[in-house]
This record gives sequence, structure tokens and C-alpha cells, in this order.
Amino acid sequence: MSSPQTDTTRWYSGISRYQWLVLIIASAGWVFDVYEGQIFNITRGDMLSELLDGDQAAVKGWGDRFLAIFLLGGTVGGLVFGSMADRYGRRPILIVTILLYSVFSGLTYFATDIYQVGVLRFLVALGIGGEWAVAASMVAEVFPSKARAQAAGIFHASSILGTWLAALAGILVATQWRYAYLLGVLPALLIVWVRASVKEPERWQKQVDEDDPQSNKHLAGSFRDLLLNPRWSGRAFGGLLLAAVGLGTFWSVTVAGQDLVKELLLRTGTAAEDVGGMAKFAYGIVQASGGGLGLLAFGPIAARFGRKPAFVGFQLLALLIVPVVCFVPQSYTQMLFILPVFGFLTLGMHAGYAIYFPELFPTHLRATGASFCFNGGRMLAVPVLLFSGWLKEQPDMQLRYAVLGLSTLFLVGVVIILMMPETRNQELPE
Repeated sequence: MSSPQTDTTRWYSGISRYQWLVLIIASAGWVFDVYEGQIFNITRGDMLSELLDGDQAAVKGWGDRFLAIFLLGGTVGGLVFGSMADRYGRRPILIVTILLYSVFSGLTYFATDIYQVGVLRFLVALGIGGEWAVAASMVAEVFPSKARAQAAGIFHASSILGTWLAALAGILVATQWRYAYLLGVLPALLIVWVRASVKEPERWQKQVDEDDPQSNKHLAGSFRDLLLNPRWSGRAFGGLLLAAVGLGTFWSVTVAGQDLVKELLLRTGTAAEDVGGMAKFAYGIVQASGGGLGLLAFGPIAARFGRKPAFVGFQLLALLIVPVVCFVPQSYTQMLFILPVFGFLTLGMHAGYAIYFPELFPTHLRATGASFCFNGGRMLAVPVLLFSGWLKEQPDMQLRYAVLGLSTLFLVGVVIILMMPETRNQELPE
């Protein structure tokens, strides 16, 4: 397909009020989606200590199990609801996924044992995994090609608001962890807004109304077509590997920022009782702010230079910033100056998944394919997470060297994206 001429007008020129509304609703759903995932990380110490009667050894073990349960639930939910969104429509499945994660998050307030929490976390993850793919597909289908990258970048960047909201809720509820999950019911109010305001994208509706027996509507949501049709299978597996690199480096490299700060503080003689709070501020506020700016910046960069150059540039620069953050800072102040850049470069590329994945697949496979890439990549990142934990726990392994070694995964991401197609200035495939 030939590329249209580049539009030199501002990307938001001509965007309708309804298109902005879809972006706001999709972003709101993603904000609460991230909140539901992060609130467990923030409150799990208090939650598990209460439910396990203070057995700290069991607390860590169950925390790791719940992470695995959550990743599994997200993968299953993403694949199932992504396929259903291609078959039955974006709006009803968006409603179902939001309802799923908000209701079962709220029910966590009443949990009285560890097994109830495990079941509820799985059900919450089902909704979270499905919501991202549906919302990302809607944004891609509603916005024109000249504005798609920026809009999808804003959509994914809104995740930082979910992280901050969870952090604020964790501070407000302190050890009363149950109230943080009760707040998780609020996204259910979005359903009223979705039902009243959102209609099916024209691309999806046109496919449903198509009477041509040669149309692809009978293949809507088909994993067989996604994985066995050579036109789409290479894109699906390439996207899955790209996401696995990004999510694997997130858990093994980006999140390590907090522990790198702790190590620096202890090495420079900071009182042990002050280390925790200083590290949380450095990671949760300073580094996260840089990461949020990186997510916002990826869209305009991808629109200006292309999706592939943007991914390559971010991953190569991420590779370069890791040794800087690991070995250059000699004081807490110096670390605070470097961490925003570290967050910007190692997290910013994640906005590319919301931009790029929906552009790889036709309408009848868009949510299915985007979900397969993102949520399948989430599951494929688990071995990276396990290896990262094992490596960092080795008695003779300094954290700085472990993080430096794990950062070489960014090079794998560069190789993967170089083998993928460019989608800048192209209409969505049909």
C-alpha cells in the first residue's frame, strides 16, 4: 500500500469533539486499569501480613505467586476479550472488562483468606488484560492516520496517572488496605459514560454490515487466521517478542531504579531508617515523572520519524543510560538528576505498543492481534523476571552489574523491530 503524503498541519487540527471523547474515555479506563494492578504492589505487605498472621516468609512466597496469577489472568483475559471485541464489538466488551476489574477489586475488601484473594486477583486481571486491547483498538480506529500516533501515545501515557493514584491511595489508607480496594469500584461509573457516549467505530460497523461473502467478518477474532495466515502471523509473533523485551526490561531494569537508589544511599552512609522513604520518592515521583514524559514524547517522535526509528532510538538510548545510572552518581542529589532521564528512556517505548500493535492488523483481527502481542508478551516476560530475581540474588553479584547485564535485552528489541514493517503514514490494514 502506498503511503499518503505527509500532512503538515498540526496533528490535532480537525479532530472532532467525539474523537476527543473516545480518547478521554479510553484513557480513563486505562488509568483505573493501572490503578488496579499497582494497588496490590503497594498494599500487599499489609494485606498478606494480616491474612497470613504475620508470617513474613510466607508473605514473600505468596506475593510471588500472586504476581504469577495476575500475569496469567491478564494473558487469558487479553486473549479472550480481544477476540470477543473483534467478534461482538468494542463497546460491549469495553463495558464488560471495566465491570469485571472494578467489581472484583471492590470484593477484595471482604476477603478473609489467601485463597479468596488469589481468585479475586485472577478475575481482576482478566478484565485488565482485556481492557487495554479494546481501548487501544478503539483509539486507533477513531483517529485519522495523521493523529493516530499522538492520540495512542497520550492514551498509554495516562498510565502514569494510575500509578500516582495508587500511590496516593496507599498513603491515605496506610495499613487499612481494604479501603484501597473499595476505591477500585469507582471505575464502574465509567460504564454509564461508555453506554451513553460511545458508539462502535465505523470500521468495525462497516465490517459487520458487509454483505459480500468474500469479506472477513466470518474470521473476526479468529486465532487461526491470526497465527496461521502468513500475512498476519509474522506480525503477531514479532509484536509478541517486542512486547516481551519491553515488559521484561521493565521488571528487571526500570523497576530496579528504586533498589539502585537504596544501594547508593547505604553505600554513602545514609541512616538505614531514612533509606526507604528517600528511595520511594526517587523512584515513585522523580523517575516516574521522567517515565511519564517519555510516554508522552514517544507519539510525536513516532509520528515525525516513524515507528521503527522511534523504537530503535529509545532502545539504544536506554542501553546507554543504564551504565550511567548504575555507575556515575556518587550522591543522592546526582541520582535525582539522572533518574528522570533513566525513566524517560527505559519506559517511554511502552507507549509504542498502543500506537504500533493496532496498526499491524486488520479490523477483524485488530483487538485480537494487539492483545496477543501485548498480553502474550507479558507472559513471555515471566522467565526474564525469574532470571532477573535469581541473578540479583547471587552472593557475588552486585546489583549494578546485574542490571547492566540485563539491559542488553534492549539490543534484542532493536533486532526484532528492524524485522517488522513500518506503519507511519499508512491507513489501517483491511
